[in-house]
Amino acid sequence: MAKKVIGNLKLRIPAGRATAGPPVGSILGQWGLNMMDFINPFNDATKDLMGKDVIVHVKVYEDRSFDWKSLGQPVDDMIREAVGIKKGSGKPHSEKVGKISRAQLAAIAEAKKDQLNAIDEEGRIKVIAGTARSMGVEVTD
Repeated sequence: MAKKVIGNLKLRIPAGRATAGPPVGSILGQWGLNMMDFINPFNDATKDLMGKDVIVHVKVYEDRSFDWKSLGQPVDDMIREAVGIKKGSGKPHSEKVGKISRAQLAAIAEAKKDQLNAIDEEGRIKVIAGTARSMGVEVTD
């Protein structure tokens, strides 16, 4: 019989630098989980992405056990890194902050292919392009 899931947590944590303090400690603590059972494996698994944020999904079960899955760097961070900007535009349809090429979109789509809701490569590129446009980044061919 499968365990009953009592919570689904989504965290954005700096890779390789999770600590028992906030935000990790306070969130896991309120679910009654052993923080070190998450922190040490997470830091080991993400040390190659040091300096970048990582999205993590944690499933909490009824018996206070949990599973976690790292989804890697967020798409918006990858776009900002590719374009070389610090943040997106406050008015994305009128104020553009940079340009991104189709090749850069394809590289990001390839890196995130397991997590995007698209059937083929073209669909994945369109999803990433939509995110870029909503940040005020112009998509060029």
